[in-house]
Amino acid sequence: MSHFIVLYLLDKDAKENAMKTITVRVNSDKALKLLEDLEALHLIQIIKKSVSKKRLSEKFAGSLHLSEKQYHEFQQYLEQSRGEWERGI
Repeated sequence: MSHFIVLYLLDKDAKENAMKTITVRVNSDKALKLLEDLEALHLIQIIKKSVSKKRLSEKFAGSLHLSEKQYHEFQQYLEQSRGEWERGI
């Protein structure tokens, strides 16, 4: 279990209430609970990032809005590029 969390910390020594931002990977439920307790005490603010479980191919499918001809030309280009890459050109 691993969570990524962005924390915004108030720098009390700064002149204009500057905020410090850090990103934390939480490796256990105990650590997450401790951070949530700090948030409840208004010492930190937790901004949770959602992690997408979708594959990139699913996420971006159809986003290019290509015509049928453009699609086939693009596929040919990809196949050619992959072929050149595999040959070490």
